[in-house]
Amino acid sequence: MENIKDESTLGVVRISDEVVSVIAGIAAEEIQGIVEIPTGVGNNISQILKGKKTTTGKSVKVTLGEDAATIELTVAVEYGINIPEVISLVQENVKKTVEAMTGLNVEAVNVNVQNIYVPKKEQNLEKEV
Repeated sequence: MENIKDESTLGVVRISDEVVSVIAGIAAEEIQGIVEIPTGVGNNISQILKGKKTTTGKSVKVTLGEDAATIELTVAVEYGINIPEVISLVQENVKKTVEAMTGLNVEAVNVNVQNIYVPKKEQNLEKEV
């Protein structure tokens, strides 16, 4: 586990890659059209928010340098959305949120769309046709 350090006159502040990963996952899920972050990250986030120790899900990968981060996310989206538009919003929100909360420079937010979610109503309509 890498740590980002901030040395000040009061001491050293370390931000782990796991914390950056959780921030990125939550920021991505804030965007309408993102259904979930697969492979357990949503569960990990809820477990962390409930105060339970957990490990980072594989669908949010953070690479930390001296003062910069590269973030790779894997997401599922809602059927019918404009995927490039929603993913652009995800990238902007993740970058803005991680930078605001950690002071890191986010060099890149790479997003892989792994799945698409069709609501049950639309699934039933497709079966009737």
